[in-house]
Order: sequence, then structure tokens, then C-alpha cells
Amino acid sequence: FICVFRGIATSCSRTRENSWFNSLFVRKVDPRKDAHSNLLTKNEESNLYKIQFHNVKPECLDAYNKLCEEVLPSIHADKYYPCELVGTWNTWYGEQDQAVHLWRYRGGYPALTEVMNKLKQNQDFLAYRKQRGKMLMSRRNQLLLEFSFWNEPVPREGPNISVRSYQLRPGTMIEWGNYWARAIGYRQHNREAVGGFFSQIGNLYMVHHLWAYKDLQSREDTRNGAWQQEGWDEVVYYTVPLIQHMDSRIMIPTKASPLQ
Repeated sequence: FICVFRGIATSCSRTRENSWFNSLFVRKVDPRKDAHSNLLTKNEESNLYKIQFHNVKPECLDAYNKLCEEVLPSIHADKYYPCELVGTWNTWYGEQDQAVHLWRYRGGYPALTEVMNKLKQNQDFLAYRKQRGKMLMSRRNQLLLEFSFWNEPVPREGPNISVRSYQLRPGTMIEWGNYWARAIGYRQHNREAVGGFFSQIGNLYMVHHLWAYKDLQSREDTRNGAWQQEGWDEVVYYTVPLIQHMDSRIMIPTKASPLQ
């Protein structure tokens, strides 16, 4: 038994020595010469997105939805504002009594600033914000850019939208994008891929993937089908270590939502 343990100790010692020796010759990663936003987005477009998470008082959710139906579509339809309401939903599974809104600003940050300044002069919107504030427990938002390899979100039948949110380890966004540029091809067979975004302001290194499914069983079948695609398992294997935390929501559209 003594010989066996000595052998193991010697082997472990050699392994450590080899690991240290090999580390001397590991190729150093060159510093990036450009920002994530330029490397991962569609350079010919300058769309900016804002996602809002509103946690509503449980007794106020119906009134909140009705208030949003009265105000948000009018902003979406008014060409005076360079923005579009991509979708508005209530969380069905996940955080309860939560509303999620996704806005698109064609023209990037200047369009966002223009909309903000114009809404400050909109008395109907100011009244909406005041009334809305009485119904909320908390709210937060993020400014997002879309990955170049995802489709732009367009109106479609759902009725269920699934959002998977990933908090990535700092410094891994480019690696995530490289893997998912290939992976998205495995998830297009049922037109389930709606949009993919990464944060610019708010929680950083945050990724949101939006998927559309007919129902929960369709979601299960589609996700299981991905595992039959050669290469999907490799993508999962290499991207899971990049994640610090992930979250999933199943959402249902409100009457005001263009994206069903």
C-alpha cells in the first residue's frame, strides 16, 4: 500500500510540474482593438433597445394593464416619436405580477434622447407615469443592443414568449457571441428564435434570448429536438462555464403588444 500511495504522490507532483511548465508557453490573448458593441452588432444598423421590468402590486395588475393599453400603443403609432413598442407582456411563470416592455429606438442613442425629451412635454404620458407610479412596487430597465446573428424581432403568433436571461462572467461576451453565432442555426427549425440582445447600460454582461412557442408542450418538444442536432451539445458544453447566473420567464402578451 505504501508503494501505491507513493506512486500517486509522484504522479500528482509530476502533473503539477507539467502544468506549471506548460503554463509558461500558453499563448497570451491580444488586447481587443474594438468594443463589444462594434464586434457583435449589425454595423449597418443603429437600433437601440430598452427593456423594462415593472413589479406591480398584485391588486393593481389589471388596472396597470388597462392603463398601458390606453397610452403605449399611441406612442408606438405616432411617427413623431422615433421608437417602436416591440412587445409588452405579463410574466406567467417566473416573477409574478410583473410586466415586461421592450422598446426599439431606430437611430440609437440620439433617438432615445429625442423620445425622452419629447415625452417630457406630453401631458398624457406624464399623467400616465404619475398614475403608474401608484401601482408599482419596483422597476428597473436596461439598454440593449441586438446580436448581429439574430433576426430583428417582428410581430408573430405566440402566444407564449420565453425569455432566458444570462449573467455572464466579465470578459466572456465575445466568446458567448462566437458560440451562439453557430448555435442559432440549431434553433430556427420552428421559427422559435425571436431576438437576442446584450446589455449596454444597466446590469452589464447580461444577455437576453427571446423565444416564441405555441404552448409549453411545444416549448418542451422544440428544446428536446435541439439535442438531436449534431453540435448543439458542444455549444452547451462550452457556454455553460461562461454563465454566472441564469433566469427563465414564460410571458403572455397583453392586448397592447405588437409582438404576440
